[in-house]
Amino acid sequence: MSHTDRPAPGRQWTLLALIVLIGLNLRPFLTGPGPLLSLIEADTGMGFRGLAMLTLLPMLLMGVGAFFAPGIQAAVGTRRALLAALLVLALGSLLRLVVPGGVTLVMTAALCGAGVAVIQAAVPGIIKAHFAGSVSGVTGLYSAMLMAGGALGARLSPLLAGQNGDWRAGLAWLAVPAAVALVAAFSALANSAATAPDRLLAVRLLRRPRTWTLMVAFGLVNGGYSSMVAWLAPYYQARGWNPAESGSLVAVMAVSQAMSAIAMPLIAGRGIDRRPWLLLTLAMQATGFLGLAFVPNAAPMFWVAICGAGLGGGFALAMVTALDHLARPEQAGALAALMQGGGFVIAATAPLATALLQGWSGSFATGWIMHLAWVAVTVALYMRFDPAGYARVMGVPATSGAIASIPAAVGELRASAPPAGS
Repeated sequence: MSHTDRPAPGRQWTLLALIVLIGLNLRPFLTGPGPLLSLIEADTGMGFRGLAMLTLLPMLLMGVGAFFAPGIQAAVGTRRALLAALLVLALGSLLRLVVPGGVTLVMTAALCGAGVAVIQAAVPGIIKAHFAGSVSGVTGLYSAMLMAGGALGARLSPLLAGQNGDWRAGLAWLAVPAAVALVAAFSALANSAATAPDRLLAVRLLRRPRTWTLMVAFGLVNGGYSSMVAWLAPYYQARGWNPAESGSLVAVMAVSQAMSAIAMPLIAGRGIDRRPWLLLTLAMQATGFLGLAFVPNAAPMFWVAICGAGLGGGFALAMVTALDHLARPEQAGALAALMQGGGFVIAATAPLATALLQGWSGSFATGWIMHLAWVAVTVALYMRFDPAGYARVMGVPATSGAIASIPAAVGELRASAPPAGS
């Protein structure tokens, strides 16, 4: 589908519902183990470093896989790639029902991460292609569903584990909504033409310094998310909270993320410069990490909620900002995929770094302080994102490239804009 084509309104609603359903399934496999880590550790003997692999390895694969995802789409088409990835995600969760120990549990996490890598790389391009007049709103909704899915995973896994603490069942049941998404995608995408991205597009984008800046900024922000997912529940369990209570904290974080992921792109969409709102999300993250590090018992729900709001809003705005840079859906989608690829590689290191700091200091508080430093670095990176310079930094004509995508992202449809060069 070209960037000037638009699906029928009824089909748009079907695709929007599919995007919501897919988004809900991309985080439960990460957040579900958090409230059950004490049970997993007691049953498998995994230490903090081993438990960190449940987040580190899938996020690493989500990152590395995103570099290959455009090529996979080019080879088999977006529809087949998405269906295969959803199947892998469902199988990864289902296999947790029969894992004998820690190593195989980590392997299921890797399987889920590989599936999510392809899905996350494909969805932004679909949004850009089918919802060109409302990129900010739909991206915000998609991001919110990611966070909401994380909340569901954290809240449901202890309940599904039951009174006997069957953590395998608690994690395996999360395969059911993934299977539902697979069936829905098979139906909704049945008659859609497969897209075939330029096989050399990623190579050309990787030659742009801006692509790497986007990667680093995205990675530093999402490192905060991966550490929170991995260690927030154990942090408060060490302070006397039980698994269900600590799972509620993770759910509060994820709900705050979801609300902010919807709200921030809509607010930021009133103008073409996202930087003031990006900086606001960093300020919220800094507030949360400060509270968690130095006064965790004073107002835990507030620290978690404000940090979650910053992380969720930051994720959504980062996606919108990447899509702003280029007008053509396949180019913007590929840039967003590469941003996620490099970003998730960086984010994958955060849980392990936090675990190492905990081993050195005896407290996860040092990890929250580390993320304060990461926030400070991201402030400097975000200051570079002046929309007036997008065409220059991406190497496209200003009249037909990046700048043309900005009004579309805030709701002004320019169906007559000529294609952008790479």
